[in-house]
Amino acid sequence: MGDLLIAALALMLVFEGLLPFFSPRRWREVFERATKMSDGQIRFLGLTSLVIGLSVLLLFAD
Repeated sequence: MGDLLIAALALMLVFEGLLPFFSPRRWREVFERATKMSDGQIRFLGLTSLVIGLSVLLLFAD
C-alpha cells in the first residue's frame, strides 16, 4: 500500500509540473487568476477535486 501511495504522489507531481514546464506564461496567468478567487471558490474547487479523485479511486481500485 505504501508503494502505491508513493507512486500516486510521484504521478501527481509529474502532472503538476507539465504546465509550468511546457507553458510557463500560461501557468503564470492561471496562477494569477487563482490568487484572485474568493475562499469559497477555492474551497469549491478543492471539494470538486476531492470528490472526483475519490470517485475514480472507488471505481478503479482493486
